[in-house]
Amino acid sequence: MTVHVIGAGLAGCEAAWALAKAGIPVRLYEMKPQKYSPAHHSPNFAELVCSNSLKAQRIGSAAGMLKEEMRMMGSLIVECAEKTSVAAGGALAVDREAFSSLVTEKIKSCEGIQVVSQEVTQLPEGFCIIATGPLTSDALAERVKELCGDTLSFYDAAAPIVTFESLDQEKVFFAARYDRGEDDYINCPFNKEEYQRFYEALVSAQSAPLHAFDKPEQHVYEGCMPIEIMAKRGADTIRYGPLKPVGLRDPRTGQRPWAVVQLRRENQEGTMYNLVGFQTNLKFGEQKRVFSMIPGLENAEFVRYGVMHRNTFIGSPWLLDATWRLREKYNVYFAGQITGVEGYIESAMSGILAGKQLARKIQGKEPLELPRDCMSGALTAYVTGPVCGDFQPMGANMGLLPPLPERIKDKQQRYQTLAEKGLASLRRVLESAGELEG
Repeated sequence: MTVHVIGAGLAGCEAAWALAKAGIPVRLYEMKPQKYSPAHHSPNFAELVCSNSLKAQRIGSAAGMLKEEMRMMGSLIVECAEKTSVAAGGALAVDREAFSSLVTEKIKSCEGIQVVSQEVTQLPEGFCIIATGPLTSDALAERVKELCGDTLSFYDAAAPIVTFESLDQEKVFFAARYDRGEDDYINCPFNKEEYQRFYEALVSAQSAPLHAFDKPEQHVYEGCMPIEIMAKRGADTIRYGPLKPVGLRDPRTGQRPWAVVQLRRENQEGTMYNLVGFQTNLKFGEQKRVFSMIPGLENAEFVRYGVMHRNTFIGSPWLLDATWRLREKYNVYFAGQITGVEGYIESAMSGILAGKQLARKIQGKEPLELPRDCMSGALTAYVTGPVCGDFQPMGANMGLLPPLPERIKDKQQRYQTLAEKGLASLRRVLESAGELEG
């Protein structure tokens, strides 16, 4: 039984590699070099577009923890990255050309993988993994839309996300407008002077440059206006919009604030909150500087900055099960950024898991049940589990992990403890399932 993997990016290569190592024949489809997306230029597989860094190496970081988990699962991408690495301090950075060339060589020389150089416009019969990334071709995107319906997005306009534990609890308060609801929001109240300083910083902050293929149509901007663009329409525009204080009273003063930024729960555990209405295209450093002026966010830890760019992704929490399979189609799996994971290693991780889970299904084995306290398990749970509000793509971050039973004040020590605990949990699961490789 041959499995069809569509897309030879990081996720597709990992999925094909995992299947082939399990003895499952693979047909890997890649439209390059016959056709290129607006962002791709090399004929090689696993082309790195935005950066040559796979982020931090240290175990006590989200990226380092995830890479260690991928090593345990036999990652092709991590192996090739380490063999083509360049000096980058504590990060794993690569020679892009050498990295992509090595991945391509490994895939093409693998006996169990047949490479097919053509654009896929119709889904093949049988088992398939769709790993076509954020710039999925129009023809295939139409087929995906037929499978996924209105949950398919073509543009990512997301607000920043911060950790709950990093908020200044002395300055914020829980409340819903007019006391409707269960105090679902955290409110960050401004007085007039604080708001004026924030407003002036916001309208003068630097925006990130956009690639031509990232620039949205006008209707997209009107539908999810960047907070900095809205603010430039006048000092009171956002104060009567997403920062309106109506229906709220600060319990410390008994008065209605001049303006309020509301934070909405991002996950069921309440470890992460997003800034409501703060879609933005500001540079990441500017977001940190300006949004840290919001009362209560002075020392906020941003686990994701706001973005506005072209990004084809599906509503995975409503569509995928924990094995990365489309719930309504027993034979269709998804992997990579099209699922809502964000980042190189996150995409590769999802490819490993989709490949391993499908291989186990074909072999009649029970699916892997990843522990929630490892990074790959936490990301899987975020992407395929229940979601609070709108679904926003997410990269690896420590805010995804369940909190420790004991409070550790030192962040570095806390992260190291979280990582060691999660890695031990994953090792036990993989060992028990016969899937431990490193």
